Amino acid sequence: MTESAGPAAPRYLRPLTAGVGVLLLVIVGFAVVRVVTDWPHILDGTVPADDFAKRYVAHPWFGYLHIVPGLVYLLGAPLQLSRRFRTRHYLLHRRLGRVLVGCGVLSGLLALVMGVLYPWGHATESAATVVFGTWFVGCLLRALWAIRHDDVPIHRRWMIRAFAAATGIGTIRLWVGIFTAIVLATTDVETFPERVTFGIAFWLGLSINVAVGEWWLRRTPDLDG
Repeated sequence: MTESAGPAAPRYLRPLTAGVGVLLLVIVGFAVVRVVTDWPHILDGTVPADDFAKRYVAHPWFGYLHIVPGLVYLLGAPLQLSRRFRTRHYLLHRRLGRVLVGCGVLSGLLALVMGVLYPWGHATESAATVVFGTWFVGCLLRALWAIRHDDVPIHRRWMIRAFAAATGIGTIRLWVGIFTAIVLATTDVETFPERVTFGIAFWLGLSINVAVGEWWLRRTPDLDG
């Protein structure tokens, strides 16, 4: 979401781009933590002490067919939304787009599986996963439908919506950190109820990102592809 024909783009472009960059770094960082934490147990057939890691170790195919394609999508999507990249490398843009949509849909579907069948944040996480996972996959499929009908502006708008939702994974982690800091600073509890706040963080993080995506689209109504 780095392009706009609207007058607000120069003012909001840099902070928005910086925010997206921070979220991508957070997501990549947590993916690295997952690999470092999970794979020794996956390879050795052992059970981790960390409750959060247990579901990834117990269901590595579901977990990593969500994580790896999701990372490919998230790291490639900013290029796809760049006017300069599209203009200079149009054929690559089209080919990469097919790959990224496939990765995004696969990751989104596996997110639904993990969030519904193996939720860590209880029913709150499951409900958020169904709502926003369905929204994300639906955005990608709607964008694909639009480009197949040569409707580039509508295609771009739905791709922006999908990317905004996907980067909410990073915002979730920021909210988890905020909740943890508040509880540890204001109480003497030894066991922090992370499962409860994790589900709440899902709703907050994804709702905020979807709302920001819609705000951006309203500020830039003249996207011309």
